Amino acid sequence: MADRKLDVVVYGATGFTGRLVCEYLNQQYGADGGLVWAMAGRSHDKLRRVQEELGIPDAVKLVIADADNPASIDAMVADARVVLTTVGPYQLYGSALVAACAAAGTDYVDLCGEPNWMRDMIHAHGDTAKASGARILFSCGFDSIPFELGVYFLQQQARKKFGTVLPRVKGRVRGMKGGFSGGTLASLKATMAATAIEPGLRDLLSSPFALTEGFTGPDQPAGLVPVHDDDIGSWSAPFVMATINTKNVHRSNLLMGHPYGEDFVYDEMLLTGPGDKGEAAAKAVAADKSMAFSKLQPGEGPSREERENGMFDVMFVGSNDEGDTVTVSVNGTMDPGYGTTSKMIAETAVCLVNHPDVASGGVWTPGAALQDLLITRLEENAGMSFVVESS
Repeated sequence: MADRKLDVVVYGATGFTGRLVCEYLNQQYGADGGLVWAMAGRSHDKLRRVQEELGIPDAVKLVIADADNPASIDAMVADARVVLTTVGPYQLYGSALVAACAAAGTDYVDLCGEPNWMRDMIHAHGDTAKASGARILFSCGFDSIPFELGVYFLQQQARKKFGTVLPRVKGRVRGMKGGFSGGTLASLKATMAATAIEPGLRDLLSSPFALTEGFTGPDQPAGLVPVHDDDIGSWSAPFVMATINTKNVHRSNLLMGHPYGEDFVYDEMLLTGPGDKGEAAAKAVAADKSMAFSKLQPGEGPSREERENGMFDVMFVGSNDEGDTVTVSVNGTMDPGYGTTSKMIAETAVCLVNHPDVASGGVWTPGAALQDLLITRLEENAGMSFVVESS
């Protein structure tokens, strides 16, 4: 890809998250920071308006591309080393772009949390991507980078202390402040609509091994009802993003050759605290259906103040039957869904640009493909920290 004119193309640059990505790339890399990037979308006028509103230099190219116009998609892909797309729901608007990137040997990153579509893309384009050298990376935001890299980071610490990995890891969200956007809701509704048409998708959505291509590990905790974590001393409630995160963690384990073992057990929940108060909070979280009834539309999301005042704190506790334990945490200083997510996907794309020989072609998770390289970038640039709490 040495002859490609553009390092990164942000497809969907006029959307809510796309604007945030462009704002971050401009602030972090500008037009002459060693990264040649472009803004892509359907309307030149809208792209130009966003460019002006964000103060992005004219040197950043505007690319016209539309999912309904295959020639425009092919032309965009042919010019780029990495296509970063925020255009969802991906099951409605993303298939042609994945196919084009896989065929052209162009790296691809997205924010997808739609496991039914991800499975279909793995089956349809995985072999093509392997042959062309294209590195296709799904779920490059809050779902699921902090979680799959959090598990990876914990297991690295376990190896240092015990000389081996820990077969049981709990992911527990200790704190999270921030909103979600209309695009997230649109993806959720698209997945539910697909399930109504194809009831068999319910099994896919419920299986933590839905993306592990022929491998099924041991039974995993469902995480669907409140539980008391005796070892942590707190009640835990179902966590809305566990459905996709657990699938990506197990896929990472598969792609790396099962370094966590084929008997690895992992679940995610939201900590609500000890005692009666914690139990009541856990039950209230489990009963909350507000996302299903939200009226947010694509293009809407949390304000700048909400994003900048947001945060997340996720704890990972690893253990084995001998009583060995390691606890680490992954933290972010902005709203997880958009403030930090826009930085995570941007840094994943830049990491691919800077490391063209890391990971061969195929459909990857970002953690499995980039490992410590991505952790370093996120700590240096994205306001994230990976902390050893006890070992």
